[in-house]
Amino acid sequence: MPDYLGAHMSIAGGLHRAIDRAMATGCGVLQIFTRNSNQWKEKTLSDADVALFREKFAASGLREVISHDIYLINLASAPGEVRDKSLAAFRDELETCARLGIDRVVMHPGSHLSDSPEAALTRVSQAFDRLFQEVPLFQGRVLLETTAGQGTNLGRNFQELRTIIDGCRYPERFGVCFDTCHTFAAGYDITSEEGYRSTKEEFDQIIGLDRLECFHFNDSRKGLGSRVDRHEHIGQGMLGLNPFRFILNDQRFATTPKILETPKGDNDEMDGINLGLLRGLVT
Repeated sequence: MPDYLGAHMSIAGGLHRAIDRAMATGCGVLQIFTRNSNQWKEKTLSDADVALFREKFAASGLREVISHDIYLINLASAPGEVRDKSLAAFRDELETCARLGIDRVVMHPGSHLSDSPEAALTRVSQAFDRLFQEVPLFQGRVLLETTAGQGTNLGRNFQELRTIIDGCRYPERFGVCFDTCHTFAAGYDITSEEGYRSTKEEFDQIIGLDRLECFHFNDSRKGLGSRVDRHEHIGQGMLGLNPFRFILNDQRFATTPKILETPKGDNDEMDGINLGLLRGLVT
């Protein structure tokens, strides 16, 4: 029986190849980019490509495939070329996910750049007012990712994510992806039982644990509150093993996808090692 541990996998050679890689590595869940993560526009997937992906997924035994938006998107940006391209790219993402049968999309809230965080958060909410209306075929949820707060990145505290949700006409369409590295680097200490409990209580009070729909499992090369986003192998960074042990043995998250974004090695071999280590933490 597959569990809810997995990894982000490459789509090199076709989207369906990510499913092959996930199965070879022993994943129970999978995260992908549906397109090149560093290009604004990709050619539209053919019906044959979509059918192959759906067939592979149905036969795989994977519990879920989750998408991640591309790195170029910044829905917090002011009106102009970047915002226009960001809206078009995210619209394409939602349309693609609807065709593929993917119903959860993880996204970075974006960067406020020279504007105030408040103005930028409002622009993110307004973007989704428009996107959810323009892509009725996508009936899933967008998962706002917690961030380290590096530079002018939004999402370094739970209140900023709540502000995006509350500012949108479709609050029911949002969940949250809790990235362990990012949240720790943003200043939430989840390395002790007390700190873990306190962080989850704060999350519940501000956002609600019912919205926590995905974890990114990454150790951190940088320390608590550093606001620097640098992923490390599980147990080899400043987090250590405790936060992962706490989450894996917290029955509230037993069926919540937990996805590695750690360094992969030459042939994804480190994903298997990290997954094995994590499974060994379950009591």
